[in-house]
Amino acid sequence: MPCPRWKRRSGGELESSFRILVSDGGSQERAALRALKKMDLNEDEDVLAMLKGSQFCKIRSLKWQKVRFYRLQEDCMTVWFQRRFRHPKSHHVFSLQHIEAVRQGHQSEGLRRYGGAFPSSCCLTITFKGRCKNLDLAASTEEEAQRWVRGLAKLRARLDAMSQREKLDHWIHGYLHQADSDHDSKMSFKEIKHLLQMVNVTMDDMYAHQLFKECDSSRNEQLEDAEIEEFLRRLLKRPELEEIFYRYSGEDRVLSATELLEFLHDQGEEGATVAQAQHLIRTYELNEKAKQHNLMMLDGFMMFLLSPDGAVLDPTHKDVYQDMNQPLSHYFISSSHNTYLTQSQIGGVSSTEAYIRAFAQGCRCVELDCWEGPDGEPVVYHGHTFTSKILFRDVIQAVRDHAFSLSPYPVILSLENHCGMQQQSTMAHYLRTILGNMLVTETLDGKIPEELPSPELKGKVLVKGKKQTVHQKKEALSDPPAEDKENELKLLKVKSFTKRRKSSTHKLEESVLPYIEEEEEGKEEQDEKSEEEEEGEAEAGQYNKQTKKRPQISSRLSDLIVYCCSSHLNAMDLPGIQPQPCRVPSLSERKARKFIKEAGNHFVRHNTDQLCRVYPLGLRMTSANYNPQEMWNGGCQLVALNFQTPGYEMDLNNGRFLVNGKCGYVLKPAFLRQRDTTFDPERPGPPQTTLIIKVLTAQQLPKLNREKPNSIVDPLVRVEIYGVPRDCAQKETNYVLNNGFNPYWGETLQFTLGVPELALVRFVVEDYDITSFNDFVGQFTLPMCSLKQGYRHIHLFSKDGASLSPATLFVHIQIKNQ
Repeated sequence: MPCPRWKRRSGGELESSFRILVSDGGSQERAALRALKKMDLNEDEDVLAMLKGSQFCKIRSLKWQKVRFYRLQEDCMTVWFQRRFRHPKSHHVFSLQHIEAVRQGHQSEGLRRYGGAFPSSCCLTITFKGRCKNLDLAASTEEEAQRWVRGLAKLRARLDAMSQREKLDHWIHGYLHQADSDHDSKMSFKEIKHLLQMVNVTMDDMYAHQLFKECDSSRNEQLEDAEIEEFLRRLLKRPELEEIFYRYSGEDRVLSATELLEFLHDQGEEGATVAQAQHLIRTYELNEKAKQHNLMMLDGFMMFLLSPDGAVLDPTHKDVYQDMNQPLSHYFISSSHNTYLTQSQIGGVSSTEAYIRAFAQGCRCVELDCWEGPDGEPVVYHGHTFTSKILFRDVIQAVRDHAFSLSPYPVILSLENHCGMQQQSTMAHYLRTILGNMLVTETLDGKIPEELPSPELKGKVLVKGKKQTVHQKKEALSDPPAEDKENELKLLKVKSFTKRRKSSTHKLEESVLPYIEEEEEGKEEQDEKSEEEEEGEAEAGQYNKQTKKRPQISSRLSDLIVYCCSSHLNAMDLPGIQPQPCRVPSLSERKARKFIKEAGNHFVRHNTDQLCRVYPLGLRMTSANYNPQEMWNGGCQLVALNFQTPGYEMDLNNGRFLVNGKCGYVLKPAFLRQRDTTFDPERPGPPQTTLIIKVLTAQQLPKLNREKPNSIVDPLVRVEIYGVPRDCAQKETNYVLNNGFNPYWGETLQFTLGVPELALVRFVVEDYDITSFNDFVGQFTLPMCSLKQGYRHIHLFSKDGASLSPATLFVHIQIKNQ
């Protein structure tokens, strides 16, 4: 049954608003059927309907709701959409690889706010990786919405299941179809040249024409069918892999299980057996006869090296493989700062979607900056700025619905509390009623804990915040009205402050900056408070410092803070400090860095028993991040970053938590877990490990400037080591001119490390530019301890963390321990 809102939009006006561009010929249909056949979806009704296309209402606000035409492209990996007829050139695409999730119904903040005119069953939301906004859509019928939800799920599942070789084949045939300008399924030399530019390679005209002539067996100046396949086979040839294969296979050019075992041993897999070699042959060999005789041919060998078994990341580390029964303080925990923000902390948008995205990335500690809101409803936003506000209860509902979508291990809600007593009680009410049994409200055994619980507290939510002292309990009972008046006065000051400052963004930064600077300078004088909450009080005009009266805490909210009580930490307290497992200091990056440099070992010992949270300086107006590795060196567990800001800092965070099932918990090295440890990140001891990386080749690097067909990347590779200060280093290759398709380097980069257990290795590909900064192409980051030796492929990611498949690096890795 059509949606009521669509009935008002139906008729001739709607049809005349669109021009659906579908080729009259059968070339596109044949290309689509070929792609579907390779994906085993050629008879799927949902996907076939997506290929024909559908009209949706795109929803951004109550007033901005416009009809758009969406269609799955012939490559079955991208979706094309077009605006109204009066903008015929305004058509765009997005890739299935960039989709984070697809939800049906009013399951996004946008649809809950603005999609009320459409039945929930007709609505769907597509969320994307990185900073891309959600796509909120309403279909004309429930059946059409369900077709797209089911179809996208099937296509994404098949895409995830594809081997690297299948992705490569899919990728090259997609470009082949685009290069076939007259859609006659034949390729002229001009179209072949266009294809080469599209796949990011400049080839000498004489060599390209010679290759073209060699494949043109019919001598008609066109390539078709088998001739095209032969051209692609030669184009995709991997000489470096052939050389390795022939070295081990000998004259017969076929690998036996014994010869494959020899290769595995040379790869550093000393424990490999003949049975494992036979298993690899059964898994990756394409020729059935060879497989029956336990033999591997060149194509099977390439399939193996392009698979997860041939990747640089140890496949055994992809699942949860670490001991998860130790105290929480023994783990690095993926943590977010200002989680509610989607942009900068000055005028950015706050959204519950930011929490959902953080959970989708494995984040286990999220932050809620809680302030007094209208109508008795506490709100979450960056206080005294122009960031938008969201309701506290909506955030808690998002936690309930999405906190355990990726990881079952416990989530910590870090509350920065600026609310009065009444709204604190409201917060406690929402926490209890919305989260229910998910919320931890008492210790596991009902006693005062001597150590923190383990991550095996699955599906549970812990609250971190200030806990009521005995003195505060008495004060709260004797004089609650005065405190409420104080908070009302503070709220009036805040409103007055905001009204005075509503001008340009530049003036806004000028107005906020002094408050943040004042907070940074005055933190050392405070005690018994979370430092992040001091920041808010400083911004509020330091009302509490003037009155010398600490803010009161609701007993209802205080009762929910069981294992994570916010506290203060001074450098002078570090030597000889007694373990207090339930106390969690929050330190600015500056203060944490100071502790590491001046009292490194004492700080590390403190962090063996207690959690410690580190957050970015308030001066980072654009929500920029700091280097998290410095804090991990000191054993800090909750190293909070702005997840909405891409960059090398988030690459390091993603690399750190790439392993152990991406569950958000990674066991710290033993020397960061022992109470009597002698480890000091500033004085780690002599180098013990040598890392030798030979950068060989890259394959199918993405084209950066698609608007300029003649623009080809000049790639170089840089390897960066992040660890204790003495281990940090970076080295790079020379650049290769005009070849992003299959550049060759053959250069060796060598590093020495003293603490490999803490090190992260980041592989970066850049486009060399002699006149300006190099352009980022792709990267991959992983822990040194998860690095596999031997010949390995590195599968690259974009700035936003999306796969750049089929783009890879091919390297040889050797690790020598003294």
